[in-house]
Amino acid sequence: MLWASSLAKSYPPRRMFADVSVQLAPGRRVALVGGNGIGKTTLLEILAGINEPDEGEVHRQSALTIGYLPQELTEITEGTVLEATLAGAGDITAMTAELRSLEARLADVDAADHDDVLARYGELEAHFRQIGGYGFEAEAHRVLAGLGFAADDAQRPVAQLSGGWRMRVALAQLLLAKPDVLLADEPTNHLDVDSVAWLEDQLATWEGGLLFVSHDRDFIDAVANRVIEMDGTTAHEHVGGFAEFVVAREERIAAAEAAAAQQARRRAHTERFIERFRYKATKARQVQSRIKALAKLAPVEVPSRKELAARFGFGTPRRSSRVVVEMIDASVGYADGDAPVLEGVDLVIERGTKVGVVGPNGAGKTTLLRVLQGELGVLGGELHRGRNVDMATFAQHLAEVMDPRRSVVEEFTASVGDQPGRNVRTMLGGFGFPGDAADRKVADLSGGERTRLALGITMANPVNLLVLDEPTNHLDLPSCDLLEDALSVYPGTVLLVTHDRHLIRSVADSLIVVRDGTATLHPGVDEDLLRPPGLSTRRTAGGSTGGRVAESQLDGSAEVPTSRAVAAERRREGASKRRAVHDATAGLRRELAAAERAWEAAEHRVAELQALLGEPDTYDDPERARQVAEDYGTAKSDAMRHMSECEALQRRIDRAAADL
Repeated sequence: MLWASSLAKSYPPRRMFADVSVQLAPGRRVALVGGNGIGKTTLLEILAGINEPDEGEVHRQSALTIGYLPQELTEITEGTVLEATLAGAGDITAMTAELRSLEARLADVDAADHDDVLARYGELEAHFRQIGGYGFEAEAHRVLAGLGFAADDAQRPVAQLSGGWRMRVALAQLLLAKPDVLLADEPTNHLDVDSVAWLEDQLATWEGGLLFVSHDRDFIDAVANRVIEMDGTTAHEHVGGFAEFVVAREERIAAAEAAAAQQARRRAHTERFIERFRYKATKARQVQSRIKALAKLAPVEVPSRKELAARFGFGTPRRSSRVVVEMIDASVGYADGDAPVLEGVDLVIERGTKVGVVGPNGAGKTTLLRVLQGELGVLGGELHRGRNVDMATFAQHLAEVMDPRRSVVEEFTASVGDQPGRNVRTMLGGFGFPGDAADRKVADLSGGERTRLALGITMANPVNLLVLDEPTNHLDLPSCDLLEDALSVYPGTVLLVTHDRHLIRSVADSLIVVRDGTATLHPGVDEDLLRPPGLSTRRTAGGSTGGRVAESQLDGSAEVPTSRAVAAERRREGASKRRAVHDATAGLRRELAAAERAWEAAEHRVAELQALLGEPDTYDDPERARQVAEDYGTAKSDAMRHMSECEALQRRIDRAAADL
């Protein structure tokens, strides 16, 4: 469907890549990985037709549709969220508008062109039904819900949304349009863990070609069946998910190292021959032959094994009290008459713990963080902060407010200041800016490099509480590794808001789940808490299951079963909890069952009327055709209303269960 051969691109004096080839066929889902500033976004733009290669060609089949999700904010500003999403499929949107126009004209039975209008309506409606047009709006609502939009957000003007939510609209538009080839530059950047898990399930069965940039190992493993790695010179393709990519890459590096070692031995042997017989006349021809052979011998390129390990030297923070912050039956929100955002919050965060904060966007994570940071008080209940707590906070805007005229070392020094006994350049080297890289201008850094610099600035000061809000956005995989290593050895307390499940799993020792109007602290990292309720853990694209189970099977560290007595006690506790939940939600479940029956009946009515609209006989009687079309619109509204009632009741049931 789309293939590119021998692509090369330079921005003098720098050559970004050369001899890169890509093939995107139906069902081929490719993850594109590599360091920041190495040319991943440029390659996507070339494939999308936005940029031109210096060398090579891109071949696209005729009538091929390509969807491109850029990393930066799109220009979607017109209409409501639903209208902007539906605009992703222009043909169906245009047909819907024409059908509505024809329906209005059919109301005038005395019009001279009535028969022509009726014939056009029948023809257009039949085609509309054939391509699934009647279910298109319902599909748009499903996609928006999966990406975190509430039901009433569908009618909000896009112009009122933040940049992150506009990016979600752009993604919804592409998912609904189902282009033949989808190119996505870090599609998970503006999503929460629930939406990432949902998107993962959608793309894992994508029928077209897919090429996406991501630093999320779990996401790559679940979606990709191939990985292309860009290494600063060219690209290497590996079949399988991320785990298979790591193995294949190590094998490739080992083979290159062996070839380089063999070449070095041959070179040394030849050089000894030349040196020994250089001045011997009988060997002159052989010596000259070997000198020419050495000159032609191209060195074997060995991929770098350099890994950004935990080299970052933290300052020694002062010791805080054992309890950093505690909330008891607290209500959280804004004292402006509105209902609290969160209620019944009981949390104790102790010194030295590393806590992941997860939950859908809009659930109250930011509000909770503001309380924990001391920017907000509580509306009710108790809030106690510890003594000697020094805090540093990272948020994405820090990467956007740097002075582009400064060098990296100047920006770092201006923000951090002089720290006795610590060399600024050594500190920068620990965060991936060694040597001359520290002298680059901020304006010349990629988005990921700016994020990495902002993280270095945040983590350089000796504080005992780090609050990190989505620190991995725009980072490449090596930078994520660096962050993971740095946080693992950090001596203080960490509050980490992120959608990167691998980072949570690697760093956090407990989770705060913000959902359904409250926040709950869970010891450990339960894999089920990293996916939205009802979305089961499924097998990854590479064939392994995600999460701790798969990792423990690989490294042999599976948890040893506890004693029978403890297991029996856990079963009894589980049974008791299930009975309590059953009793507490019995009334709500009866209401839900009735609402579901009403929804099913409404959907059945929609199907009946849709079938009538597809029958040519319907249009023999213009009045009947008009009435059926009107009834169909009413039935659709009823079905949507019953669906919303079911969703609201299910949320109440889930909230009641969580309270127990």
